[in-house]
Amino acid sequence: MNASTSTAEFNTRASSVQSGNTILLRLPNGDPKAVKIDKDCNVSLGRLGSFYANELINEPFGRTYDIIDKKLTLIPPRSLAEVEDTDATNEYINDGQFVQPLTLEEIQALKQSGAHASEIIKMQIEQHANYSLKTEYSKEKYKKRKEAKYSKSFTTIEPTLFNVCEYWFKKDQTRIRDIRVDTLSQILNMANIRPGGRYLAVDDASGLLVSGILERMGGSGRLITIGNSDSPPAYPVMVNMNFTAETVAPLSSLNWATADQSHTPLVPPVDVAPDQIKSERQKSRLNKRKAATDLLFSIREELFAGEFDALVVASEYEPFSIVEKLVPYLAGSASIVVQSPYGQILSELHSKLRALPGYLCPSVTEVWLRRYQVLPGRTHPTMNTSGTGGFILHAIKIYDDENANAITSFRRQKPTATSSSSSSGKIIIASDTLDASMEDADE
Repeated sequence: MNASTSTAEFNTRASSVQSGNTILLRLPNGDPKAVKIDKDCNVSLGRLGSFYANELINEPFGRTYDIIDKKLTLIPPRSLAEVEDTDATNEYINDGQFVQPLTLEEIQALKQSGAHASEIIKMQIEQHANYSLKTEYSKEKYKKRKEAKYSKSFTTIEPTLFNVCEYWFKKDQTRIRDIRVDTLSQILNMANIRPGGRYLAVDDASGLLVSGILERMGGSGRLITIGNSDSPPAYPVMVNMNFTAETVAPLSSLNWATADQSHTPLVPPVDVAPDQIKSERQKSRLNKRKAATDLLFSIREELFAGEFDALVVASEYEPFSIVEKLVPYLAGSASIVVQSPYGQILSELHSKLRALPGYLCPSVTEVWLRRYQVLPGRTHPTMNTSGTGGFILHAIKIYDDENANAITSFRRQKPTATSSSSSSGKIIIASDTLDASMEDADE
């Protein structure tokens, strides 16, 4: 980890596991699992067992642990060994029921006696009748399958945007509107998200877009989200990001009613006569109510002042109505990025924007990704992949000036047959009237 990346990560989240964090653990079968780490509590991982959360607090991410009697044992990292190719093939292997003489009852007895997973796997390999006939690649796959079945180890995953997006896409991709990690990167790139920028977002993808924008802003800039809820929306993805308070500070939210300039918010009364305040509790409640009201009107004024740098939309509602409502608050040359799982929706939006003069170069792209397994001697595309990461529309807002002239009116026109057949035999360009009059004066 170099100095620049470490500084950026420290600005957005802690570099180690902290009490109260919701972290991701990679289980032996490769699947990630989210768990809450609270001080002086137990963490249960199902069949893997449980352990004390205090043993993970202040530990760096990326380490692998083994659960033994509710205690964690640090496993040293394994190097990626080069697999030697041999002449062995799988042609003569017969995986029948008598290939593995170690029965299920014997395996259960070993587990109950406290035998480690590595010991059980070693015994299975030694008693396997056809293990020596397998290729080196098949042996590695066999070991991994047995480790996924019997191992009680896990690895802590650093809560980067890539890892969190991967976790949610595998868990429930419909909740994040099919936004794959490559889709998210293109959205942030098209919107030109950077520290110090001012952005508007409509996020119905469980907070995935908001998390990506906040991480790139690094605590510097402004982000206003607009949604349905009256209270600040709950973004489940942000829980896994474990952002610091400084990182979330630029975020504010409005609902669609308060984002309407013609709407007057209904707020409870905050101006109460001092003689009517009967307790300190009532006074504290009135102060909080007044602070919330002042914050609401402050956010509205900031939104209506406009000059935002980009609009990012991933919503279940019809996108043209959202763009039409929020684009007046964008600055000139601001990016407009709309994501949808369905191409037809963005195709209709594309047709509407092309007919309007305030949008430059609207275009729709389909996101496509192909994953590769990268291992020594075994690098190839993966057999299974996701069908699509959705579609993205990108456009640039421009100011519609009715008095502006097209640049073609200032170009030099090509000479015509009538203008070139003059008595003097000289070619006179129609647009260069001043030069033509000077030549006639010289004659």
